[in-house]
Amino acid sequence: MWNPRALYSPLALPLLLLLLLHFLLALVSAQRSVWNTLNGVAPVVVARGGFSGIFPDSSDGAYNLAVITSGPDVYVSCDVQLTKDGVGICLPDINLANSTYIASTFPNQTKSYVVNGVAVRGYFSLDYTRKDLSNVVLTQGVYSRSNLFDGNSFPILTIDDLGTLNQKPKGIWLNIQHDNFYAQHNLSMRNTVLSASRRLVFSYISSPEAGFLKSIASRFNPKTTKLIFRFMEQSDIDPSTNQTYGSLLKNLTSIKTFASGILVPRRYIWPVDATLYLQPHTSLVSDAHKVGLEVFASDFVNDVPASFNYSYDPLAEYLQFIDNGDFSVDGVLSDFPVTAFEAIGCFAHLGNNATKTDKTLIISKYGASGDYPACTDLAYNNAISDGVDVLDCPVQISKEGTPFCSNSIDLIESTLVAQSSFSKLAMSIPEIKSGSGIFSFSLSWTDIKGLTPSILNPYAKYRLFRNPKYKNEGKLLTLSDFLSLTKNQTSLSGVAITVENAAYLDKQGLNVIDAVMSALSKAGYDKPGPQKVYIQSTNSSVLQKFKEKTSYELVYKIDETVGDAANAAITDIKSFASSVIVSKDSVFSSSSKFLTSTTNTVKKLKAANLSVFVETFSNEFVSQAWDFFSDATVEINSFIQGVPIDGIITDFPKTANRYRRNKCLNLGRNNTPTYMEAVQPGGLYGLITKEFLPPAEAPLPPLTEAEVAEPPLPPVAKIDPASSPNTGTNALPPGNAQAKVTVCLFLSTLALFIASSLVL
Repeated sequence: MWNPRALYSPLALPLLLLLLLHFLLALVSAQRSVWNTLNGVAPVVVARGGFSGIFPDSSDGAYNLAVITSGPDVYVSCDVQLTKDGVGICLPDINLANSTYIASTFPNQTKSYVVNGVAVRGYFSLDYTRKDLSNVVLTQGVYSRSNLFDGNSFPILTIDDLGTLNQKPKGIWLNIQHDNFYAQHNLSMRNTVLSASRRLVFSYISSPEAGFLKSIASRFNPKTTKLIFRFMEQSDIDPSTNQTYGSLLKNLTSIKTFASGILVPRRYIWPVDATLYLQPHTSLVSDAHKVGLEVFASDFVNDVPASFNYSYDPLAEYLQFIDNGDFSVDGVLSDFPVTAFEAIGCFAHLGNNATKTDKTLIISKYGASGDYPACTDLAYNNAISDGVDVLDCPVQISKEGTPFCSNSIDLIESTLVAQSSFSKLAMSIPEIKSGSGIFSFSLSWTDIKGLTPSILNPYAKYRLFRNPKYKNEGKLLTLSDFLSLTKNQTSLSGVAITVENAAYLDKQGLNVIDAVMSALSKAGYDKPGPQKVYIQSTNSSVLQKFKEKTSYELVYKIDETVGDAANAAITDIKSFASSVIVSKDSVFSSSSKFLTSTTNTVKKLKAANLSVFVETFSNEFVSQAWDFFSDATVEINSFIQGVPIDGIITDFPKTANRYRRNKCLNLGRNNTPTYMEAVQPGGLYGLITKEFLPPAEAPLPPLTEAEVAEPPLPPVAKIDPASSPNTGTNALPPGNAQAKVTVCLFLSTLALFIASSLVL
């Protein structure tokens, strides 16, 4: 045993100091190793023009929202333009027509100027005094974003106005984009910035013109204000040096002589190829860190796809830049700062074995169908590796009665059957769907398993396509093969079997319910085990039939959008089910994609001891209300923390599973970061001016007993296969058969051609 008195002997004192020094160095090293930034600290987040993904860029609304949603550690940026009388104003573009309603105030006054060698026609601040522009208001310059806040009449702000914002950011970042242009017209950016610096402290000043930064370098203390050299496209030319940015990139040591860091487009670090897939990262960050330069990445947005590798998940992109194991950028400039803070504060450095701190069930929607063709082996295996709890199989049935997994009874929706020799089997069955289809019961399983799958693209009209490299990969599985896959997966807590169209199939002599029960029994799921079986359907008659014959957990899907549920309807549901599926729109009411209120639906169902699962959670920003800031994680958090619910049904289970393991859960009301609080329905909607409000929508109706109750399923018919609709075109009126086949095949081929062209 060691003697503590030995530490006080004269000989032991140097040893003690040496050990203490070693401990302190080790502690500092450990702290530095958490972040692979230049200084070992967390990356900074700069809200470009404030929260410009929601409010007009550089408006006081955008600046204040950035602080309200992200917290006090956010920096805000201002792209400086100069007025005729030398006042610095914050506008994202040198052409005022791109971000203001100036044409309404000064109609027919456009001019043409040469900006960095390019002729630009529009409105320019140097033609107007600050007083002239006092009545010009800002607009949302990105047309894919909501323009409903334009009616708030946000004025153009000056640099000095940033010091009087209601919500105070941590610091201000000035970007001086066109010093050379304004100098040609006898206006001095240098004088404007130096004058403003006597009234405000600027944390960062950036410019793509080395000459400008050199001209002010001696006037700023780098401990207070960091000068950042901004890189444009590599082929563009810095007008102050007459060198391309590509050539300047090769001499980072020279940039260190007048700047503390560099600001680069994100593709400088993680390039993508022509098909929008990631290439290996460059050495830029490590090269810059070696010479003592910080690296800031720009152009982060949530509503423009960056790479298919991110699966439309903006948070995944941030993690690629800050937590990839090799390096971390020192900061990011973003139109949606809340997502950057989530990545840095809650999701970075989780590791592969992070503890699951939220118990909400994750139920797949056709497997990982956001990344792979629905219900294929690829979609299922990846959903398992992505951390799904309950793997789903929507059961369809083939001509000879083989049950298999497919998202739709119409094979056109998820395979290339319309381009095969089976196109002649197209028919119209109004009982199942409007329009024609090629239905599973028209083909044998041998025929079906040979079909080429096709990935679902629910948002193709927005030009958002899913993982084109794998759009036709994988193979469909029989229900038996699906159950063999799931049975030995210890990570799964259950399987969800969906049964629809049973009444129609019974009339055709196809007993889908018995086929499902038989497959479950053969796989051993009829006996107690670690995995639960969920049987789900929109038909109460189907669930009643399963209740008579099994003890599986029954899940009733409410396919109407409802704002409440009548007591009689709930009583009816409880007679045959223990869980309910509702749509997202049945949880939050909305208008023009803005949340207006929380419905009574979940509260009423949970009060009756029914578990509530909600669908469908997708990563694509167009699937989300504006209140969720085009961020799937914000949406998931708001449903789980704000409602709450018992399970989410998602085609991107990886996003949901990652959410359950983040470090910001269960911290308590006072310790949860602002950016991880559930959004408040009506918060953004209430900021829209009366003149810009969309028309009021009728309240959502309640679910009624009449919508739940159904007659029992008909007995399974005994039909001669030769006279069954399964024979395809023979079941069609002879005069209409050819026309329906031709139209179906033509439209399917045309749609696929257009989709392929857009992806390419």
